[in-house]
Amino acid sequence: MGLHMRPAGMMAKRLAETPCSVVIRCGTRSADAKSILNVMALAAKCGETVTIEVSGEDEEATLQELREFFTANF
Repeated sequence: MGLHMRPAGMMAKRLAETPCSVVIRCGTRSADAKSILNVMALAAKCGETVTIEVSGEDEEATLQELREFFTANF
């Protein structure tokens, strides 16, 4: 179904604690992954490719956590 409310909320909640900047890109659109409203506005559909950019302190750990999250939920 894509990146709908439940997984978007779970992801934003997990990322709220990280000091990193996390941006999700889908086509020409981008969103702050820490904001459920921004992620929902991205309107990523099932089958679309998303790119995640992580930068800042603890970026490797945050990226690994996101890989695990996407593997478990999609």
